[in-house]
Amino acid sequence: MTSKNIDNLRDSLLSKIESAADLNSLDDIRVSALGKQGSLTALLKGLGKASAEERKPLGQAINEAKVKINNAIAIRKEFLDAQALDLRLASEAVDVTLPVRPEQEGKIHPISQTIDEMVAIFCEMGFKVAEGPHIETDFNNFTALNIPPEHPARQEHDTFYLPKKEDGSRLVLRTHTSPVQIRTMLSKKPPIRIIVPGRTFRADYDATHSPMFHQIEGLVIDQSTHMGHLKGCLIEFCRTFFGVSNLPSRFRPSYFPFTEPSAEMDIGCSRKGGGLTIGAGEDWLEILGCGMVHPKVLAACGIDSNLYQGFAFGLGIERAAMLKYGIPDLRTFFDSDLRWLQHYGFLSHDIPSVARGV
Repeated sequence: MTSKNIDNLRDSLLSKIESAADLNSLDDIRVSALGKQGSLTALLKGLGKASAEERKPLGQAINEAKVKINNAIAIRKEFLDAQALDLRLASEAVDVTLPVRPEQEGKIHPISQTIDEMVAIFCEMGFKVAEGPHIETDFNNFTALNIPPEHPARQEHDTFYLPKKEDGSRLVLRTHTSPVQIRTMLSKKPPIRIIVPGRTFRADYDATHSPMFHQIEGLVIDQSTHMGHLKGCLIEFCRTFFGVSNLPSRFRPSYFPFTEPSAEMDIGCSRKGGGLTIGAGEDWLEILGCGMVHPKVLAACGIDSNLYQGFAFGLGIERAAMLKYGIPDLRTFFDSDLRWLQHYGFLSHDIPSVARGV
């Protein structure tokens, strides 16, 4: 081993480092020079064979070569890293002059949005959401609601019945969400304050009717609720839902088997120019049915009508959405037309709340 051999090895390694084309090649050179079996490592191990006079200058020369090799590797690595980054950035470059890529953005269906809006309003009033099955018993759907056997709603031309059971009874696709009110009154003691949004089914189909549609109903049962509370609750709901603070309203006497007295609520509107505008005007538009819960309904649910009373109401969700958002045909709600949904749908972050307006 001589100083000349060390210098030749050092120069050879520096030349290889300078010509390394990538990081893998550079690492191979580092291992071949400085690894456990590397050439410089072998020289250090061989110092023991040198004489005492040669050992010091040879060791110093090897260490100096080792420092130069490490520095050269670090410099080349920094260069190769920068080169790799430049290549990556060039390959991932975005041409900002290109047109935006077309992306299909989903929309919230108007029915879902309308349900969320109604739930937000009634929950601010202290109501809780209740749900129930679509397939109901005759008792929950009709009998407990004081609907007599001869009532037209019980006929097959109005109602979807399931095949008869062995005992002759028949289940039914619920014709309203009122059975959930019955289930709640049977399972819970007053006070009760619920709203029931959901699907309902009737044998009807035209521009304003669908065999499957959505309703929202409300029920309040306690010891002190009266007709004034019913009117105040529904007037406030309609004004908030339609966004008209001075919305005119009136209650007309009506008849429903499950309420007594019963009423239909009208809201003010204008039909000037062939259109329909909700708000102050010379015309009226029926919006929902309501009334005080019939004593026979309370009795069917095991509630003492001498001690408790309450009110109930119900309205069609599709019709409310049509009036609020100017949708002309009920059937389009269920056509699965993406163009229609893009036009009438809502962005996913348009979450209804009373605080910022539904």
